Amino acid sequence: MPAPQGAIRWPDGPRPCRTALVGIDDLPIVDASIDRVLMVHALEFAENPEEMLAEIWRVLAPGGRLVVVVPNRRGVWSRFEHTPFGSGRPWSRGQLNSLLRAAAFTPSAFADALFFPPFKRRSALGFVRFCEFVGRSAWPVFSGVVVVEATKQVYRGVPVATKARRRKRVVRPVLAPAGAGARIRGF
Repeated sequence: MPAPQGAIRWPDGPRPCRTALVGIDDLPIVDASIDRVLMVHALEFAENPEEMLAEIWRVLAPGGRLVVVVPNRRGVWSRFEHTPFGSGRPWSRGQLNSLLRAAAFTPSAFADALFFPPFKRRSALGFVRFCEFVGRSAWPVFSGVVVVEATKQVYRGVPVATKARRRKRVVRPVLAPAGAGARIRGF
């Protein structure tokens, strides 16, 4: 878990704790050793999202997948402080796309979720299914969260020429002397 957030013991009970409290830019994981990373509500609290994604890129195997869940910038949930998404930095699809591409990830799928507006009253919970259904079809751009799946891209290196090639001038001998009006072929 990120150090600024604090650690929560997992799993509960008498079993050994499997939670680690680490700095987000120094994960205790070997390079290219993870196939999938699920990053839920971490990117909106990152001080430097580029460094965070660079560290995730380091631990992901080539072709590994990253799933990111962040609050939607246009969503209703990010506008209220009493919701879990009211703090941190909300993101739009375009911002996520640009950030992921700059970090050598290729976004492959986007999804929207959480269309039910944040109500404090329990009586409003009866409308959850209806709001979710209508939200997906009528106004998906105003969802509470944006979910994106991206693939780690590993590009093959291109060799760089150390010395520039120069064209050598080839001089061909002329076997017959050319007269004043004769044309020399081959030059």
